[in-house]
This record gives sequence, C-alpha cells and structure tokens, in this order.
Amino acid sequence: MFILGIESSCDETAASVSENGTKILSNVIATQIEEQRKYGGVVPEIASRRHCENISQVVKKALDDAGKTLADIDAVAVTYAPGLIGALLVGVNYAKGLSMALDKPLVPVHHISGHIAANYIAHEELKPPYLCLVASGGHSLIAVVEDYTRFRIIGRTRDDAAGECFDKCARAMGFPYPGGVQVDKAAQSGDSSAFVLPRPKVNGSEFDMSFSGLKTAVINLIHNSEQKGISLNKNDMSASLQSAISEILCEKTMLAAEKLGYKTIALAGGVSANSGVRSIFETECKKRGMKLYMPPLSLCGDNGAMIACQGYYNFNAGIRGDESLNAAATMSLEDI
Repeated sequence: MFILGIESSCDETAASVSENGTKILSNVIATQIEEQRKYGGVVPEIASRRHCENISQVVKKALDDAGKTLADIDAVAVTYAPGLIGALLVGVNYAKGLSMALDKPLVPVHHISGHIAANYIAHEELKPPYLCLVASGGHSLIAVVEDYTRFRIIGRTRDDAAGECFDKCARAMGFPYPGGVQVDKAAQSGDSSAFVLPRPKVNGSEFDMSFSGLKTAVINLIHNSEQKGISLNKNDMSASLQSAISEILCEKTMLAAEKLGYKTIALAGGVSANSGVRSIFETECKKRGMKLYMPPLSLCGDNGAMIACQGYYNFNAGIRGDESLNAAATMSLEDI
C-alpha cells in the first residue's frame, strides 16, 4: 500500500511516499530556515505564503523520487493539527483537493502522533504499548502509546515547551534562528557546571514539567551580565542550559516509567535530536535495563515520512477525512 504524506504545520513544506508505512520511498522537505532567520523566528504569514508556492513542486518531487504517479497512490495523509493555522490550511486543502480529484481516501494525521511514528520507520521492531517523551518547539509531553492510534498523556509542560526554552534562551545569547541547534553546538565546548540553573517542580503533578522559570533565570543572567559590562561565556551557558533541560526531561520520563512499569522508552520531536538529551537518556535507560528507541536525526524534525507512516496506521484503523476536514491550531493528542 502506498501512502502520500503531506506536512505543513510550521515552516517546512514536506511530502513523502511510503510503502506499508515503514518503507520510505521518498522524503522531500522545502525548508524556510534561511528566510525566517532574518526575523529571528517563524513569521506565520510568510510561512503560509511559502507553503502555497512550494507544495505542488514538493509533492511532485516526492512522487518522482519514489518512482510513482498519483495513480499509484492508495491514500493521501495530511497533518491537520496542531500547528500554525494558516500553514496547516495549505496542506489540508491541497490534500483534500488531491483526494477528491483522485477519488482516493483522505487520512487526517495529528502532528504529534506523526513524530511518534518516526520511530517505527527506523525501528520496525518497536510495537505498542510503550512510553514516549515528545519534546519540540511547541510541545513537551509524556504519553503512553497504548496502540498505534491511541495515546494517553500522563505528563506535560505547564508553560513553555523545552524547544521554546532552548530557542528563546538562544536568542537572548545572540544565536541565530533556529537557536536550539546553536546551543547544542556551543555546549560541546562548554562547562555544564559553570552556571547553577533551576530545575522547576510542579506541585501535585509528579510527571508534569515547567520550563518558564528556567528560561527566565537564563535570560536574567544574560541581561544582568550585559548591564554590568561582564562578558558571559556562551559555551558554558549553553552547556548549563542543555544539561538542565535534559535532566528535567529525563527525570520525569524515568519517574513515569518506573511508577507505571514501562521498560520500553521512545523519544520523539525536534528536541530528541539534541545531543545532551540523547546522551542522558542512553545513560539512564542502560542503567535501569530499559530499551530506548530514538528516531535518526533526519526524522526528528518535521517531515513528510512520519506523516505517511502514521497515515498508514490511521488508514488501517479506519480513520478518514472528507471535504469537511478542517485544520486546528490546537488539539490534544488524546482528542484524535
């Protein structure tokens, strides 16, 4: 079965063709990083316009790379939530048009479930149930993956996402967009014990996380140093920040795994590409005898392959969309 997956939730226009979910025949991404870097982050209106300009060519290249035509496609999967509403609408309406013109099934895919599905592409032996940490620029949550299309959130950030904390602290340090990657690079040459940063706790919610206080602490340190004319070591600050975020994510996930009895852990989302996060999870899972799955770096960010993969499982579960399918800027993973 061949699934065409389309992703346009933020600033990547992506399309992919998969065979039976996990065999990826093509994976094409048109990124807007260079243009959005001029503004220090994603400008939604610009992102939407670029999706309009790019989506036809991206889908065509995905089909060409896979050696397939539209006639070969059995279903069209598309990200419909959550994300930037204008950006999502471009992908959703394009996919609806294809579905209607080809008379092929339309399969809506939740963006977060797509990130989780990236693990199935690299690790076909991974099967539910298991525990998954999803960490990105807009989301940080711990979910029990009960089945390929059924999820239960047991912990989440109460404020900022981990990726947002990385990016905003990076901007305060003067790094270009996207900041999380720059922090990771700088951290390789820094001392993670140079700055004592908070590890916020959430009273009454043992698996929930908070990154707002950590972000504020870093920004205040940077501003105070600037006001005093003191040169702050960016490498040390990056290493300290990366260590704090990694520890928070890992501590909460390990606590949830131990209390709920899970021995299989997966990571997903853009922050799962961070070297500090990957390293601490490898160490802690090995120490506890847990099996750890992480997507390859190429599948950590937004891409069409993860949507095509999850689209396959959604199709098999009978999940369908029609001409009334709409995009949603916010939607819980549990509300699929």
